[in-house]
Amino acid sequence: MKLYDLIWERTVASQMTDATGTSAQVRVVGTPTGAAGNVGEAEFAASGTVISFPGFLRAYVESSDDPETETAGREVRLPAMREGDALEERGIEPKSHATQPPARYTEASLVKALEELGVGRPSTYASILSTIQQRGYVWKKGAALVPSFTAFAVVGLLERYFGDLVDYGFTAAMEDDLDAIAQGDTEALPWLTRFYFGDTEAVDGSDGAHADGSDGAPGPNGSTKASESAPATNGQDHRGLKADVASHLGQIDAREVNSIPIGTDTEGRQIVVRVGRYGPYLQRDEERAGVPDGLAPDELTIGRAEELLQAPSGDRTLGVDPESGLPVIIRSGRFGPYVQLGEMEGHERPRTSSLFKTMSPDTLTFFEALALLSLPRVVGTDPGSGEEIQALNGRFGPYLKKGSDTRSLDAEEQLLTISLEEALHLFSRPRVRGGRVAAAPLRELGPDPETGEPMVVRVGRYGPYVTDGTTNVSLRKDDEPETITADRAAELLAERRAAGPPIRRARRATKAKKATKIMKATKRSEEPGEPGAT
Repeated sequence: MKLYDLIWERTVASQMTDATGTSAQVRVVGTPTGAAGNVGEAEFAASGTVISFPGFLRAYVESSDDPETETAGREVRLPAMREGDALEERGIEPKSHATQPPARYTEASLVKALEELGVGRPSTYASILSTIQQRGYVWKKGAALVPSFTAFAVVGLLERYFGDLVDYGFTAAMEDDLDAIAQGDTEALPWLTRFYFGDTEAVDGSDGAHADGSDGAPGPNGSTKASESAPATNGQDHRGLKADVASHLGQIDAREVNSIPIGTDTEGRQIVVRVGRYGPYLQRDEERAGVPDGLAPDELTIGRAEELLQAPSGDRTLGVDPESGLPVIIRSGRFGPYVQLGEMEGHERPRTSSLFKTMSPDTLTFFEALALLSLPRVVGTDPGSGEEIQALNGRFGPYLKKGSDTRSLDAEEQLLTISLEEALHLFSRPRVRGGRVAAAPLRELGPDPETGEPMVVRVGRYGPYVTDGTTNVSLRKDDEPETITADRAAELLAERRAAGPPIRRARRATKAKKATKIMKATKRSEEPGEPGAT
């Protein structure tokens, strides 16, 4: 019965006229006891509604069956009051009211926003999300996407000089144009020509083409291909990307574009974030400080910026290099502490070297810094092959290098202390890969006539193969590891190089499936008597 009443009341109410009335709001200003003038004034507000014609409210008031619903349909009468009346305070109950900032975008909410704006397609959302993360425009903090200062600089540049190209309406309309091109209703070349050259710039041609590159032939609706393939420009002539870039290129100030104002400190000095080659940093007059990784732009307040600028940088000069006469400086960078020889001059980067894991910036000595700057270090020359042996500190740890051959070291300190005899001993042993000793080659066939690298026969996971250190090729069915000649090995390696990089199995399978579908469709279309045969 309750459900029936609800349906009946709402049905009848939907056929009735609107309700009319008057809403009023009263603001009351009070002064606390003992306060003089406007000091400590408090303002209170009350709202009321007087219904002059109830209309559909006679049949149904929403708040009558849902107490949590807004009481817009209820009549709330205010007492009779006039401006300037003195009111008596009978009781005050303070209540807190706090608002939350909008939540950050997540991948799901960003896709939802793109759908609402008509930007992109379901097939492009994944690439959009991966691109903005790969280019450093956003980074993930949990599930939230946090914009970077690089994104602020890029968006500022595009909105200032190319606002029409990043307008939501233009992007959504362009999606429709691209759909029309994909469906065959519009030609791609005239559309791209007009987008790049604009409406007014003529395109040279001897075939009588129009200025936008179209042939002037009328389309299905009587319009020319140029008009039906034109990019959306909100009813205005499109100047073209070429003209936009040419007109704005001289106006763009890279330093200004990469500067994001934060505010002014207590002394009135402006603090800005600049997006530099090695990441964002703060600048106030001549003072600079790096912005820590993981600090969101909205968390970089004036107070936080002053703390970063006032914090000691940790940079100090350890001494002067006796050979170059340049100062040896220890600094702290994004990837840890390092030593630097001299200051940056122009575009030439000074020589640098990272500290070992066992070193501390506070206890590093001048002689240790010089030793670090000497890396990579030449250990000596192999008397057998005449190749130079170097000690280097790489991405995966310290190692020795002799030509294309390498050996890992146990500790970074060995880079400075290992001798030539110890290095030769390491190279005399088989290389260790993944904790296992690599198997010795089955046969050595001499140098490759094309590359000059030594050819050897090895046994791998999928059987015997020939390699010159760069190119690997499996032996054929008739080739035996014990009897294969150097000429045959060189022939196999040459064929492998000519074939190019290997094609992944998944891609090969996908292409095979597509080819099979095309062949079946072609076969069906050629069979006589089939519906729709061509």
